[in-house]
Amino acid sequence: MKTKGKSGVMDMTQGNMAMLILSFALPLMLGNVFQQFYTVADTAIVGKILGVDALAALGTVESINWLVLGTIQGITQGFGILVSQQFGAKKEEALQETIFHASFLAVVAAILFTVGILIGLPGLVGILQVPVDIRPICLDYLYVLFGGIPLMMLYNFTAAMLRAFGDSKTPLTACVIAALFNIALDLYFILELGWGVKGAALATVIAQTLASAYCLWKLCRIEVLAEKRKAAKWRLHAGLCGKLIYLGLPMAFQNLVIAIGGMIVQTVVNSFGVAFIAGYTATCKLYGILEVAATSYGFAMVTYTGQNLGAGKTDRIKEGTRIGVLIGVLTSFVITGLMFLFGRNILGLFISSDAAQGSQAAVVAWRFLRIMSSFLWVLYILHIVRSVIQGMGNTVIPLVSGIFEFIMRTGATLILPVLFGENGILFAEVLAWMGADLVLIPGYFYMRKKLLSGRSNQGDVQSAV
Repeated sequence: MKTKGKSGVMDMTQGNMAMLILSFALPLMLGNVFQQFYTVADTAIVGKILGVDALAALGTVESINWLVLGTIQGITQGFGILVSQQFGAKKEEALQETIFHASFLAVVAAILFTVGILIGLPGLVGILQVPVDIRPICLDYLYVLFGGIPLMMLYNFTAAMLRAFGDSKTPLTACVIAALFNIALDLYFILELGWGVKGAALATVIAQTLASAYCLWKLCRIEVLAEKRKAAKWRLHAGLCGKLIYLGLPMAFQNLVIAIGGMIVQTVVNSFGVAFIAGYTATCKLYGILEVAATSYGFAMVTYTGQNLGAGKTDRIKEGTRIGVLIGVLTSFVITGLMFLFGRNILGLFISSDAAQGSQAAVVAWRFLRIMSSFLWVLYILHIVRSVIQGMGNTVIPLVSGIFEFIMRTGATLILPVLFGENGILFAEVLAWMGADLVLIPGYFYMRKKLLSGRSNQGDVQSAV
């Protein structure tokens, strides 16, 4: 399959498995580091310049942000599964059809999300029991941020399609562009113009606009997509729309369930006061850095599995999964060590410990970080195994794992604070990871037996695509 210009398309159906996974994941990892870097910079600027109240305000609505972003990511990643399988099977016309249909569905979803969320924001903030004194700050931030939902959809859609083709370098470049502009605009809007949290949100929207435009340009340069087709073929087919929805909707609902669990956690956290909220928020922002390699390996495994399934090379999926889990666990150990050595200093970037509230927040943040870092290997297994299952074309098992994750997270949130006080809620996240793994690991062996054993023939595999 040809590409136009200097395309980053990667065929993962042949070659050294470990090198393929790492070469795909590393650019994503760097991109996610830049993405987290500007998230961290955003948080640091808000916390240091605008104060603990503004930092707490952003933290109280983090679960709403994940509710929207996670749903968008789930849908677009689901679309990418079918694209990666068709790329592995070298079905060029089917690729064009699929991306046309996926684009249409993404536009519809973006419109519905934008209207629904903007109308429902006051109600969502009320459900979260955001403290009244910081509620106006929350709404100022969210109205601007979610006005850019179509841009969120565009970036996540184009990035998902590029990853399905094996291109992980373009999203890296896009994240670098976004990070640099986001930080510069943060400083300008907040320091120079005095726009407060509205300025932080607007900086994020503009940065995402630039990243989206770059990814879209690179996607259109892939030759199989740039080739002209007869206008008669640009028609919507209910069957293909249904297939894409079947893949995307469970992943979106999985993230939605996880986000609702996060909202329940945030509601309880909000009852413990501004200092606890700020400390919890600081570590949650750093959580993105803890998870960055896991997310990147997950994207690599979805594409790797999907392409090899499409090509009928099921033996490579089994061995690739083993290698992926090993790489992930070793990476988690390295990150855990770094957090125990330097985590307290990193948290100091977000929180000023001069005031009494700042000192209390710093204690909460460091305690939470140590707990999460100790069990990071559980999270890495979760991402890799879940992604392999999704790449096989099964998005139901990951959905069930998301439900178990929800049960564990909300159960711990409601029970542990009663038994151990406010510190009990700090264990909810780790228990949620464990709940997901209890479903995903047996689910992987079920799928492997179904698709990867010697009893599965080539026809069975191709019918799955």
